[in-house]
Amino acid sequence: MSTLEPETREWLKANGFSVRTDAPWVEALTHGSYNGGAARVNERDYQRLEFLGDRVLGLSVASWLYSAGDAPEGRLSQRLNALVSGATCARIAQAIGLPDHVRLGKQAREDGGAESANILGDVMEALIGASFIENGYDATRDCVYRLWESELDGDSGKAKHPKSALQEWAAGNRRAMPQYDIIDRSGPDHAARFTVRVSIHNVGEAQGVATSKGEAEKRAAKAFLEEYG
Repeated sequence: MSTLEPETREWLKANGFSVRTDAPWVEALTHGSYNGGAARVNERDYQRLEFLGDRVLGLSVASWLYSAGDAPEGRLSQRLNALVSGATCARIAQAIGLPDHVRLGKQAREDGGAESANILGDVMEALIGASFIENGYDATRDCVYRLWESELDGDSGKAKHPKSALQEWAAGNRRAMPQYDIIDRSGPDHAARFTVRVSIHNVGEAQGVATSKGEAEKRAAKAFLEEYG
């Protein structure tokens, strides 16, 4: 079983991770390409810890959002999806210097794997999983809050186009994608008025009226979120 490099151990501690034993941290930092992709005795890549860390991260951020105010469920889901996204995880990973510590195969590193947003996001979640294994939920949650502080206090997931926000709400709640239909068009071409209905199967529908199809869709999506979100 490999052990942590001294500089990696110090780096983990400097970023708030409490290291007790090497094994879970080595696993969290190991990409499938490492050592030519060949399995080593008692050594895995980060995928299982990524699975665990994803859930711990989601619960930590959801708890913070719930405690931070009284926004409706739809808006909470919108912010949650943004804050735990792969892009956000990768951004935080870059900020704390994770690329220097990912264990990659030679070819994967030469191909830019250490800067890959997908890999960095996955490894960030795996580190959260390793922390949960080593230190439990409370300590890991507090570590997440420190690392995500600027994101939690920022605008991630707050200001989105209503159609994008509705699509994220549907995805986050495991609903069908929104369906937009023009149900009325009136007036001359230079002053047309469009009425658009947006519906989500087994949830409901809402309407928007405007002088363009796009604006009517936007208003319909906004009305839907206000009604059901």
